[in-house]
Amino acid sequence: MPVGLLTLELHIAEAHSLKDKRQVLRSLKERLRAHFNVAVAELEYEETWQRSIIGVVTLSNKGSHVEQSLETVLEEAYKILGPLLVSHAMDLL
Repeated sequence: MPVGLLTLELHIAEAHSLKDKRQVLRSLKERLRAHFNVAVAELEYEETWQRSIIGVVTLSNKGSHVEQSLETVLEEAYKILGPLLVSHAMDLL
């Protein structure tokens, strides 16, 4: 069974506290979970104000469906985050 991992690297320059950062992340995670059947979690930089690595995971019985789902999630993440999204990586496991 193919599992897809989308990794999003964020730089939140306007965050001046962990509270500011977590507000941005909470909004992103809630919207992605509500619109897509994915799991979302912060993977790195939990205690850093302006950086974050977010992991988005999904699985399916077809690799093409996993890849298409993550592409759609990435498009939505760009709409939500705009310039805050510095880079991304997609892996099929």
